[in-house]
Amino acid sequence: MTASRSDLRVVPAAVAVWAFAAALSHVRSGWAFGVVVAAALVGAVGWRRPAVAFPAVCLALVAACCGWRAAAVEASPVAQLAERGTIVRAEVVVREDGRAYDGRAGPGVVVPLTVRVVESGERTWRVRVRVTAFADGSADAFVTGTRLAVRADLEPADGTDEAAVLRLLDWRVLGNGPWWWRWSEVVREGIRGGVDHRDDQPSALVPALVAGDDARLSEQTRQEFTRTGLTHLLAVSGANLTIVLGVVLLGLRSAGASRRMLLLAGALTVVAFVLVARPEPSVQRAAVMGSVALAGLLVGRTGAGLRALAWAVIVLLVLDPWLATRPGFVLSVCATAGIIVLAAPLARRLAWLPEPVAQAVAVPIAAHLACLPVVASLSGEVSLVAVFANVAAAPAVAPATVAGLAAGLVDLVVPVVAVVPGTVAWASAWVIVEVARIGAAAPGAAIAWPWPPWTLVPVALLVGTGLWRLARRPALAVGVTLGLLVAVLRPPTPGWPPEEVVVVACDVGQGDGFVVPTAPGEAIVIDVGEEPAPIDRCLTELGIDRIALLLFTHGDADHVDGWRGAVRGRRVDVLAEGPSGGPDVPAGRRVRLVSGDRVTVGAVGLEVLWPRSDVERVPAAARNDASVVVRATVRGHRVLFTADLGEEAQRGLARLHPDLSADVLKVAHHGSADHWPGLVERVGPSVALIGVGADNPHGHPAPPALSTLSDAGVAVWRTDRSGTVAVVERDGALAVSVR
Repeated sequence: MTASRSDLRVVPAAVAVWAFAAALSHVRSGWAFGVVVAAALVGAVGWRRPAVAFPAVCLALVAACCGWRAAAVEASPVAQLAERGTIVRAEVVVREDGRAYDGRAGPGVVVPLTVRVVESGERTWRVRVRVTAFADGSADAFVTGTRLAVRADLEPADGTDEAAVLRLLDWRVLGNGPWWWRWSEVVREGIRGGVDHRDDQPSALVPALVAGDDARLSEQTRQEFTRTGLTHLLAVSGANLTIVLGVVLLGLRSAGASRRMLLLAGALTVVAFVLVARPEPSVQRAAVMGSVALAGLLVGRTGAGLRALAWAVIVLLVLDPWLATRPGFVLSVCATAGIIVLAAPLARRLAWLPEPVAQAVAVPIAAHLACLPVVASLSGEVSLVAVFANVAAAPAVAPATVAGLAAGLVDLVVPVVAVVPGTVAWASAWVIVEVARIGAAAPGAAIAWPWPPWTLVPVALLVGTGLWRLARRPALAVGVTLGLLVAVLRPPTPGWPPEEVVVVACDVGQGDGFVVPTAPGEAIVIDVGEEPAPIDRCLTELGIDRIALLLFTHGDADHVDGWRGAVRGRRVDVLAEGPSGGPDVPAGRRVRLVSGDRVTVGAVGLEVLWPRSDVERVPAAARNDASVVVRATVRGHRVLFTADLGEEAQRGLARLHPDLSADVLKVAHHGSADHWPGLVERVGPSVALIGVGADNPHGHPAPPALSTLSDAGVAVWRTDRSGTVAVVERDGALAVSVR
């Protein structure tokens, strides 16, 4: 279908509105009102020319909404109290269901709220502003629509659409929400109850597919869905609404319902869908797209796809300009646009395949190409299995959604019978979970993209052009597909990993990530960097599928936050940490290490040299000097890992252990200037390894640290210049191999 002139008018207007909304959502209200005036003048001058007047009106509406909301926040007493860090009492309404998270201080919940009344001292204000709140404990009390009385510590908000961040000190429930929110919670509970005869990840996926309720999904499952390009299934989208609408409308049509009845039923379905799934951005987006489709049903014809998408973008951004920069919105629009523009033509070029197969292949390819830059900016990776995973999972999505909804509704009336559709939903969800698990475990499932995300735009165009040409050549297309599968399942790594490895310094950017192989496919991992992709890539290239010991030297982000990449598709036998703790990683058991402990893994022995055994839990400011220091003996060679110790702690280490000799030294704190030159003399290494990121803002490694190593005649290898560095044994001596 070719685009009409009206399509071409609405699409550029939507793009302009999107760009201005993204910009205006980060500025103060005065700038937004200035854009309103400018857009109004442009519209007045060009009112006879729709191509000028229509975008101007849309821009004026978006800018007015931005200005109005930003001005309300700026003038709010809540924002002013937050600037002073005041503790207040307030009456609030839960805007969206609370979401649980695991913080370093224990479990907590984050919940969007609307503040209605705020009290400070003897003053009381009636307001209506948005805030985000953090609280300890469970998310069960924070259900959409619930009214709460809270006492909270206010902090300034990061965005311009919220007045403050609340740290809830205590709260009590004043009342439940309106009847429609209570009804929707009953339905959501019914959906969960429909599959509660199973307690696993497929049963946790069913509520996510039907109503966006992903509370029971594990972090590992989320990561697997991200790595395989299936994340869209964990958020309510237009696809969910389309499935539900399809069941309702087809059922009524088969019963002979009139068009007016179909329209009414469709509208009620959209409203019920929003209530059950909650009015979050992805649900709003799906509802608007469903409403556009219903409008087409009312007039008796289907509008062009691009025009419908453009109208949805304009309407959503007028209602909430801050959607413009939210990842879910950006991904949804890009994917939908890609499908509209590319899916049908690509399916026609794949005519040598059966039509359902051609459609199943064309849709995920189109969506994936359109979303490449956005996905890379969010995850730092490009999935190579996304198309395969989406094709494999697609047949199970509709049965899981429909059967899950049926199980939830039946559970409200006859809970015993709900097990029948619930089992169907569980079985379909099991297929999806298995697709994600198997795909994420493939060594080449994703590749890191170290360059700016915009560089993927020309890459996507080139790949799209290549696919367009390949689509008409069956033999070549099949050959390229098989070649990609081989690369994903067994990526080529010529000359790597090297043999007789002693220790590997992984290139994880500005952070530490070290690997000591203990057996084929098994290793000790010491720290994991800040991002999951680099450590995952390093372990994959080394062929590590089991971590015998995962050691977090201390709790700083550049040492622990990449843990999801380390455990992706790998089993962790033992998780070890020091006084500063670390994230709650799935592992066989968890231990705490202090000076004097000894650990043996295979033929590798570890001596724990620091911290002292009398050190208790430490605050964040003291983490570096409470780092776990270990000395590993590998193939008869000693490797000293000094984590992030500063000068005083290094002196303390030397006083506690006069013998610190080692062949390889992991330089402390990425080569910081806060070092003790005497440590290098005590250790006497021949090789020094520095985990450091290129052009880092800290100036690591510092010239004094490098001078100390140079003066001692130590060979220095840095990950910012050499990439991943492996120290190996060759003929009894140490050598270095880089990748």
